[in-house]
Amino acid sequence: MRHLRIVFAGTPAAAVPTLDRLAESPHEVVGVVTRPPAPLGRKRVLTPSPVAQAAERLGIPVIDARRLDAEATERIAALGPDLGVIVAYGGLVREPLLSTPAHGWINLHFSALPAWRGAAPVQHALIAGDAELGASVFRLVPELDAGDVYAVRTRPVAPGETAGLALESLAASGADLVAEVVDAIAAGRAVAVPQQGEATFAPKLAIDDARLDWARPTAEVDARYRGVTPEPGAHTEVEGVRLKVLDAVPVATHGDTPVLAPGELRLVARRLLVGTGDGALELRRVQPAGRTAMAASDWWRGLGVERAVAR
Repeated sequence: MRHLRIVFAGTPAAAVPTLDRLAESPHEVVGVVTRPPAPLGRKRVLTPSPVAQAAERLGIPVIDARRLDAEATERIAALGPDLGVIVAYGGLVREPLLSTPAHGWINLHFSALPAWRGAAPVQHALIAGDAELGASVFRLVPELDAGDVYAVRTRPVAPGETAGLALESLAASGADLVAEVVDAIAAGRAVAVPQQGEATFAPKLAIDDARLDWARPTAEVDARYRGVTPEPGAHTEVEGVRLKVLDAVPVATHGDTPVLAPGELRLVARRLLVGTGDGALELRRVQPAGRTAMAASDWWRGLGVERAVAR
């Protein structure tokens, strides 16, 4: 097997396992492309991306690039890469960069393509109530997530799984999938097949997409909560104040379970319940705007009201 010179492009924590896996492989990661440092926290401190921090730990040169323009293309070409690997970089790869590595670019995408092409595949899959999640390694082409697929893995959605937990899991298993495809490309035995079936799309979620609609059935409210957790963050409004929902679970209905109107909040046996269109969710942990996270029951007692409605 020939050892490849690889340039890696990625930005968030979900891309780090693949970078680590490639750094451990017989191939050489000659450079890492990532988004520039971004202001984080209340003090807005400029902070390198998780991928940049991993590259520094691994001793790999970093190219900070807000977009993959002519300058970035020139710097990448100077590395003499055989293959480009991209995982959630946050920008488009266009010609002539697409053709710069001898073997082009491969992309790890967190869905079973052609399902959920776009920036937020796991989030949309959970919101839609899909029974399975997946990861695909495909050849990058100018069209969005439309290239031929080298490999795909799927698994059932775990009970109560949020987007954050799912991405962490898929990032780990996807790293192995990428390594297998890279080895196959190096050995000249990789085969990519056209995507089959109807494409669905997963655009980036906005904060309004994370607002919980308590009039919907419990399963739908729960699915949206899990799909937007931790980002952009499930939320509702109580007494005119935005309340971030950090932990919530559906409530199994019994004969003694109170019937709550949609959005109605009630403390029942030390559990804070909120009504849905056909049942209730238990709020376990919340964060009121401008305050720290806390147990939902503590927040409710501190609110000092007998009755409230989440909207």
